[in-house]
Amino acid sequence: MSKHTSFLRFLVLSSVLLSSVSYGSAGITSSFVRSEWPSIDIPLDNEVFAIPKGYNAPEQVHITQGDYDGKAVIISWVTPKESGPNKLQYGTSEKQYNFSAEGTTTNYTFYNYKSGYIHHCLVDGLEYDTKYYYKIGTGDSAREFWFQTPPKIDPDASYTFGIIGDMGQTYNSLSTLEHYMQSGGQTLLFVGDLSYADRYENNDVGIRWDSWGRFIERSAAYQPWIWTVGNHEIEYMPKMGEVRPFRNYLTRYVTPFAASKSTSPLWYSIRRASAHIIVLSSYSPFVTYTLQWRWLKEELTKVDREKTPWLIVLMHSPLYNSNVKHFMEGESMRAAFESWFVQYKVDLIFAGHVHAYERSYRFSNIHYNVSSGDRYPIFDKSAPVYITVGDGGNQEGLAVSFRDPQPDYAAFREASYGHSTLELKNRTHALYHWNRNDDGKKVPTDSVVFLNQYWASNLQRRRKLKKTNRRIATYL
Repeated sequence: MSKHTSFLRFLVLSSVLLSSVSYGSAGITSSFVRSEWPSIDIPLDNEVFAIPKGYNAPEQVHITQGDYDGKAVIISWVTPKESGPNKLQYGTSEKQYNFSAEGTTTNYTFYNYKSGYIHHCLVDGLEYDTKYYYKIGTGDSAREFWFQTPPKIDPDASYTFGIIGDMGQTYNSLSTLEHYMQSGGQTLLFVGDLSYADRYENNDVGIRWDSWGRFIERSAAYQPWIWTVGNHEIEYMPKMGEVRPFRNYLTRYVTPFAASKSTSPLWYSIRRASAHIIVLSSYSPFVTYTLQWRWLKEELTKVDREKTPWLIVLMHSPLYNSNVKHFMEGESMRAAFESWFVQYKVDLIFAGHVHAYERSYRFSNIHYNVSSGDRYPIFDKSAPVYITVGDGGNQEGLAVSFRDPQPDYAAFREASYGHSTLELKNRTHALYHWNRNDDGKKVPTDSVVFLNQYWASNLQRRRKLKKTNRRIATYL
């Protein structure tokens, strides 16, 4: 089957599914009940937390995007005993490291816990769509990894993102991570609540941050994880003398916030392939005139849908949620930002926090002003689809109770652990899947084809694109 025939079949599938995506009718509350492993953290002596062999060997290796457009990465690692070399080597051929980069080193204490030496190294000036190999450490303790850069910024660049939230480090978390690693995801969008170390006390808080870093390395050392902060990263613990919010998180997990002119690593944006991704902080000030509010207002004006047609927003607390757990906790941010999301035709908003899965139709509630207007969310073709993926597997367990009757905006909801993938096919279409952990191979439980809000909403643009495609077809 030719590539073009496959694409035509994809478009036919799109036309079949799209009406239910946009307008919907009756939403679905899944009756599926799956058995789950106990919601307890995996013991520290389990092999999933194994410390690498060799004296002072680098561990907890992870990557995130290092610039605005995907031509840089920030590679982070920890050396447990001493600072050691702060340099990494890299190249485009295995075992041949023709380049090197120098990073920074820091360490800190939390209660009486003393961290290892935390290294962050910016590797920039990379080529698009290229596999790079890298080496950190020296001698018998050296370790080698690789990563793939994204395609250049282009409206038709195809790319697959994974989405996970509220992971923790239980056996359910391990199931989520292993299933995601089989999904073909190229970059993970993580929507907050990482280690759940804040459920511990004293030195065990830092120890569980270390174990989580080793836990995710099997994926995060080989592809970027794009970080969103959650409530479990706040770690306000006055009884332990720890009152500085986000201290463990900010020291260990860096973001390229300065590249998008943000004043805080807790909110920022990146462009990758055909997507413009905005990351917000649900637990930082966001009302009118605050720094986050000012930054988002400016950043939305910079989005160029001709280059990056897919506009995606990440946050932790969902703006729409029909679960009993955390119901309406995102209401204040919805009131602050929803009108902007509709105005700029955001495609998708991913959140976590609620330990279940839920997808909405395109609805908004921007016309209600307390005293007048539509009191309930109504269909709005310019609104985003809201997707909650707080089902990564943490020790708090599932949020099994949904509100009844099911609200009109809720398209599909289920209390199971799982992960999502979003396959951007081109400027007009994307294929989305949500998968339960125990489905084995990639068997999507909720599968949707999304039309791009920018290209699908403007008839003139669509006609222009059709003419371009016809001209291309004459040469095929």
